[in-house]
Amino acid sequence: MNTRSAMLGGVALLLVATGAATWGSLNHVRPPPVVPEVDVSQLPVPPLPPRISEGADYDQCLALLSGDPDGARALAEAWQARGGGDGATHCLGLSRIALGEPEAGAEILESLATASQATAAIRATLFSQAAQAWMMAGQPRRAEQGLTQALALSPDNPDLLVDRAAAAIALKSYAEAATDLTAALSNDPRRVDALVMRATALRQLNRLDAARDDIARALHEAPDNPEALLERGILRQRGRDPAGARADWDRVLTLAPDSPTADLAEQNLALLDAGPPR
Repeated sequence: MNTRSAMLGGVALLLVATGAATWGSLNHVRPPPVVPEVDVSQLPVPPLPPRISEGADYDQCLALLSGDPDGARALAEAWQARGGGDGATHCLGLSRIALGEPEAGAEILESLATASQATAAIRATLFSQAAQAWMMAGQPRRAEQGLTQALALSPDNPDLLVDRAAAAIALKSYAEAATDLTAALSNDPRRVDALVMRATALRQLNRLDAARDDIARALHEAPDNPEALLERGILRQRGRDPAGARADWDRVLTLAPDSPTADLAEQNLALLDAGPPR
């Protein structure tokens, strides 16, 4: 299954937010992270194996998450009371996330991952889902810890490495993030999300040429990727190319007008328009 879709769909944009443009010395002040509200369409619901349970109750509970999270929670609690086991607990944790309680959901999923007798792959998925919820809750340290546990069960898993890098960047642990992303890219050198994240980490480490190389590779693979364009704009502004930065950020507004990425582009454009401080 794609264990990383929820994390990257819900919080990857805060990674690029770690470098919103400023003037003066052309250093970058990190704005408050963009932590989107819980989007039920991006919940870490496993559409494909590995699944922790089977049966009609499990399927019904998962199906309720997107449209009726209160119903999913009620079903999970009733099922748990009659001995529903891991499947009931899993759905209960996911329902708490869907109800806007990511911390509670993360605790449930993390406890389940620790206690379950399921396979290592399934337990790694549970730790990953808990980490996604910790990121939604604005607790990247807990997310990083959970993903380290997941990687102990599924070593060198590129999705888990990318997710842990996301948490590391949120913690400003840029060197650690770059190490994880390099490991992930060794498996898939054309992976755009990893290239953009590594560019962000490298920029924060002042390795600007390497960051530009990663963004060039990302945009070669996906020329209209908004996150890559946002990051290239930041790098262009760092390189004293305000016209190029403006072009990239304007392009973000065209491609993804109602997104957190566009919000960041608008913030950067406003700073660009304001000019350097007197």
